[in-house]
Amino acid sequence: MGARLTVGEGLSTWTPGRGLTVAAESVTDGPLLVADSWLVREGRVRGYGRHRERFLRACAECGGPGPRRLVEFWQDVTAALPRTGDWFPRVELTAGSAGSRELRLRLRPAPPLGTEVRLWSVGQPDRRTAPLRKGPDLDVLARVRGRAIDEGAQEGVLVGPSGVVLESATASVLWWEDDTLCLPPPRLPVLPGVTVGLVRERAVRSGITVAHRERTLAELDGREVWTVNALHGLRPVTSWIGEPMTAGPAVRAPEWREWLEGLPEPLPDQ
Repeated sequence: MGARLTVGEGLSTWTPGRGLTVAAESVTDGPLLVADSWLVREGRVRGYGRHRERFLRACAECGGPGPRRLVEFWQDVTAALPRTGDWFPRVELTAGSAGSRELRLRLRPAPPLGTEVRLWSVGQPDRRTAPLRKGPDLDVLARVRGRAIDEGAQEGVLVGPSGVVLESATASVLWWEDDTLCLPPPRLPVLPGVTVGLVRERAVRSGITVAHRERTLAELDGREVWTVNALHGLRPVTSWIGEPMTAGPAVRAPEWREWLEGLPEPLPDQ
């Protein structure tokens, strides 16, 4: 293993041959084309390889650097991530001048983590422009979450034109119908979440029926509903804010949370 890189908290830009360097104060944020983030706790990450593949694939889809450059960038990011403490880093591909593309690492301390969630049940229309790619719509989603917080919740739910539940502002939404684990159909504009993929695969391995179903918010009344993402893992919905809905008992959530919390593995050397 080569020498560990040290970039420090904040924004770093990446240049082939030079690697990551702390961004100058004068650097401007271009349009965000791709982003990916994950939780690092004492040098351990859940699904790190899956985040890598999702980010590299999304970069390739929107004119990012070639595969070799992307791999070099990811190696430098991996070397720069802290092995102590709790962090929530974000990798970015931004648009520069004259059609250029810039790769960045934003090293951020992890925010406080939660074990349950209050959802704002006044479904927000889906105003994302690129729902299948994380990055371009982060500002839109931040406004949805901000409105939910103003209403006393922690997350807001996005719905399609017909009122069908899609996902929350920062997480995938799953629910249980009897012994069936349900999630929105892939034909809907839903981000391919890393954590929801892990949950779904475990259910299949365990012989649990998994179904893609279209449901309105009202049809989730009284059910066990989860939100899952890379930061908080799995959080059962314990209350709905804004509509007369009842959160179902979180019967299955504790065991699944414990399983997810045991998945993080040490970061590779590079």
